[in-house]
Amino acid sequence: MSNKPFILLGKEIPEGKRTVLDLEVAKLHTRTTVKVPIIIERSTNPGPVVLLLAGIHGDETNGVGIIREIISLKLNKPKSGTIICIPVFNIFGYLIQTREFPDGRDLNRMFPGTVSGSLASQFAYQFTKEIAPFVDYVIDFHTGGGERDNIAQIRCSKDDEKALELAKVFNPPMIVFSENITKSLRDTLHKMGKTVLLFEGGKSKELNPTIINEGVNGTKNVLIRLGLIEGEITVRATPVFVHKAKWLRASDSGMFKIRVANGSFVKKKEILGVIQDPFGEFNKKVYAPFNCHIFCINKTPIVNKGDALFHLSVEE
Repeated sequence: MSNKPFILLGKEIPEGKRTVLDLEVAKLHTRTTVKVPIIIERSTNPGPVVLLLAGIHGDETNGVGIIREIISLKLNKPKSGTIICIPVFNIFGYLIQTREFPDGRDLNRMFPGTVSGSLASQFAYQFTKEIAPFVDYVIDFHTGGGERDNIAQIRCSKDDEKALELAKVFNPPMIVFSENITKSLRDTLHKMGKTVLLFEGGKSKELNPTIINEGVNGTKNVLIRLGLIEGEITVRATPVFVHKAKWLRASDSGMFKIRVANGSFVKKKEILGVIQDPFGEFNKKVYAPFNCHIFCINKTPIVNKGDALFHLSVEE
C-alpha cells in the first residue's frame, strides 16, 4: 500500500528519499536570510510521522549533538513512516550561543504564536501552522539552563498514558512527572493531540558523551517500538520515577563545592556540598533535608543566598 501524498512547507515529500527543506525565519539587518534546515526521511511504507527537535534554546547543544548522531548512524532512515529531524530550531540563539531569540524572548514560552507578534511569536506561529499538524510523535531535546546539570531524564505528565508508555520504552535513568507549561511547545503540541516526550540531559554549552549516548539509545528504542526502524529495544535498568520534586536552595553566598554525584540516592542529613567564603573563615555544609534522589545539580562555582543548588525527588 502506498502512502498518501505528504506535503510539508508547500513541497511534496517523495517516498523512499531524503529531502532537506528550509524553514525561513527572517532576514538579518544585513538582508541575509536565516533558514532552519529540516531533514526528512520518508519510507515507501506507511507509518507514523516522528519529529526529533533540538535547540529550541540556542545554547542547549547536547540535544543538537543527539540528533546529529542519530542522523550520522542513519537511525533516521525509517523502514515505515517518516522521520523529521530539526537539529537546530532556534538558529539565532545557536549562532551566538544564547538561550533566547534576538528579541530577548524565550521561544519556548511563545507558542502557538501569532502571525503579527514579536519575532519569536511569528516563528512559533509558522511552526505551529506549517509543521506541527503533520507530525504524530515528537521528542523535544533540552538541557539544564546555565550551569544546571540534569541527569538524563524524560519529562511527561502522569495523566498522558501514551507519552508515559513511550517514556518507559525510552528507558532513561529517571522519568520526571511534570505538568505542561502554558505557551510551551510541549503544551501546544499536546493540545493538538500529539504525543510528546521532553528529554532533559546535561547543561548548556556542552557536548556530554554520556548524555548524548542516553539520548540516542532512548530515541532508537522509541523508533523501534513505533515500528519505524528494526532492532531490539535496549533496557539497561528500571528508571527512577520522580512524582514530586523540590529545589534545595543556598542558605549562604560563597564558593560552592559539590560532594555528591548527580543521579545519586541520598539519605536525610547526608552532606551534599559545602559553601565556603574565599577568606577561609566559614564552611557551611549543605545537608539532604530528607531521603531523595538528586536529578539536577547547579555546577556554578559561586552561589548567592537563595540560589537553587540541587533538584530533589520528594519520596512518597
